[in-house]
Amino acid sequence: MAGRVVLVGAGPGDVGLITRAGQRWIERADVIVYDYLVNPTLLSWARPDAELILAGKHGGGPRVDQEEILRILLHHAQAGKTVVRLKGGDPFLFGRGGEEAEAAVRAGLDVEVVPGVSSAFAVPAYAGIPLTHRDICSSVAIATGYEYPEKPELAVPWEHLGHRGQTLVLLMTQRQLRKNMERLRQAGRTPDTPVAVIQWGTRARQRTVVGTLADIADRVEEEGLRPPVVAVIGEVVRLRERLSWFERKPLFGKSIVITRPRPEAERLAALFADLGAEAIVFPTIEIAPPESFAALDAALTRPEEFDWIVFTSANGVQAFMERLRFLKQDIRAWHRARIAAIGPETAKAVEKFALKVDVTADEFRAESLALALASHGVAGKRFLLPRAAGARKVLPEQLRSLGAQVVEVEAYRSIVPVAPNAVFVAESLRRGEIDLVTFTSSSTVHHFVKLIRDEQGVPLEKLPVACIGPITADTARSYRFDVQVEAQEFTAAGLVRAVVEHFSTAKGGRR
Repeated sequence: MAGRVVLVGAGPGDVGLITRAGQRWIERADVIVYDYLVNPTLLSWARPDAELILAGKHGGGPRVDQEEILRILLHHAQAGKTVVRLKGGDPFLFGRGGEEAEAAVRAGLDVEVVPGVSSAFAVPAYAGIPLTHRDICSSVAIATGYEYPEKPELAVPWEHLGHRGQTLVLLMTQRQLRKNMERLRQAGRTPDTPVAVIQWGTRARQRTVVGTLADIADRVEEEGLRPPVVAVIGEVVRLRERLSWFERKPLFGKSIVITRPRPEAERLAALFADLGAEAIVFPTIEIAPPESFAALDAALTRPEEFDWIVFTSANGVQAFMERLRFLKQDIRAWHRARIAAIGPETAKAVEKFALKVDVTADEFRAESLALALASHGVAGKRFLLPRAAGARKVLPEQLRSLGAQVVEVEAYRSIVPVAPNAVFVAESLRRGEIDLVTFTSSSTVHHFVKLIRDEQGVPLEKLPVACIGPITADTARSYRFDVQVEAQEFTAAGLVRAVVEHFSTAKGGRR
């Protein structure tokens, strides 16, 4: 089978800015060769068996030179693999993507290119700076702010970038910022020309420093900005004062880890991202079928025997319904059974199948659900509990103590998934770049610890966390985590609201 090289633009950092085509190739790749600027959350989309290769680190770490990158790409593609070269921004804009595509073509390999959203456009936009404006500027120039010293002559035509009516965007300019500002002054730009320098644009670490051609280098140095940065030069920078939007969001600057299973994690991440947070999807549990369907199948074929079905999670609802469908059973056969749900999200999962929930717990815990059911009279009634393997025994034991007959069946298992971005989450924790880790069940807590403990030197004690429900919070405290948020409404939306309230009232903090 012939291999191929696919150059994929990962966008400027915000995971929402990668294209759908880019995501599909990440999901299909056998090998992913990625840059350090790529948001590590994108790697969580990779197949569990995909090989992930870092193409270099920044700031003193080991770097992989371009010749070695080309060798890696060709080696794997010539072995018949689909190799995704994941590059920050757009692969053909100062990304050496053209060189990599040429090398692949010379080797007789198929090449595809997925354009990406360039930081040249996205980063100024996230800083509230439009590159053009009908009343101010009608042209834009984009140039590299760094050229290798060994070049025989400069390729950037600085003498032509002094036009005052033109917006200029400089990428990779931090190292030579002072020299580049002087070049622009020599080319005709006035010292009072507005300049904005944006670090880690579109990410939680975005910082913007505004000055003029004359003083921006000093201001950037004082603020300690480091690469990656984008510089915008021109009158449009003045619009930032009115148009800054991203940095005004309630959760701007916060990095929040989402540990739910992937489908639910993506939905929760979207809620946080809408409020300006950088949501790092890090599923710590994966829903798997039970080791045997025998007990579940036996129960599903005897609907007339049960007075109640009790669901303790949305996953239990999904597993129950999927198995009914597989067995070609008619849900109408369960018409005599009443339905109980442990919380609002579980109830919503039931209601999606046009079924009514008769009892919901006042609190998101088994004890509360048992109390709610007791008020309906359970003595002599027969209950079916389709739930996760290894679930707490509190609920069935309390129901039995009240005279109920309880049939527990394993409907699914929560297992520890392969986590391609575990090393990046660990590094972020080690550097103190995570503001909050969210947990929605005790399983997410236990499995998070299993995944992260393999990474040495990660400080888990006093880890700031947010939890849904008291049981999950107690589990987090058993690991000596710092439970800063305990949502009183046991839903994803309730958790998000609690996190927003926490950060709006907190004083000080990491940032």
